[in-house]
Amino acid sequence: MSNAMDPFRIFIGWDRREPEAYEVAAFSLRRRASIPVAVVPIKLDELRAKGLYWRDADPLASTEFTYSRFLTPALAGYTGWALFCDCDFLWLGDIAGLVPYTKQPKAVFCVQHDYRPTEKTKMDGAVQTVYPRKNWSSLMLFNCEHPSVRKLTPELVNRESGAYLHRFQWVADEDIGALPVEWNWLEGWNEKPATGTPKAVHFTRGGPWFPNWQNVDYGDLWRAEREAMTKTAATATAHSTSGRPAEPP
Repeated sequence: MSNAMDPFRIFIGWDRREPEAYEVAAFSLRRRASIPVAVVPIKLDELRAKGLYWRDADPLASTEFTYSRFLTPALAGYTGWALFCDCDFLWLGDIAGLVPYTKQPKAVFCVQHDYRPTEKTKMDGAVQTVYPRKNWSSLMLFNCEHPSVRKLTPELVNRESGAYLHRFQWVADEDIGALPVEWNWLEGWNEKPATGTPKAVHFTRGGPWFPNWQNVDYGDLWRAEREAMTKTAATATAHSTSGRPAEPP
């Protein structure tokens, strides 16, 4: 963020196969935020139309934002700080808790998982790949003005390999800050906290928006969030048609 009055900018990956996941992620983040936020979907078709993305389709890419996530600094104008997260997140904490990290001179912050999944597939049959620093890039808090981050130009993002991008080879190790695991808690991998809930649950294997992924940790909270989102939308529609102002969520 450039100053205290600017909204915290969050870019969330969007995939045509799971638009509901994006909607719930954005809704859950907004309604728990105690600071102004600006939430923007990263849509591949829009990026192609703007001339920011021209990579050929990758058969190993599990989502439409596998590579385009690294355009977050460019979309933020290489100014201030900006957060990227996957769409398969459920936000249970206040995003304001990440603001203190923006006071440190790191290039990027992430949860530094040692994630080694054993499943061969995830989500709706997507191939489950294993590589160093897997899932580090599923939530990244970018210092968009840092020289290493400014290297993430559209030209570089469209040219470089997935290994170069996802293994953070574009930044020196000492410039990568570590976030607590509660900000990117991997369902099916990380241990549930003894009390309370994680700040952000990541349904990295698949979530309740897929028929075959109903019985997952915190799946009940995701479904409750979807219900709250639906009720909020219905209330807003009812108020708009009646001429009365809608109540904030």
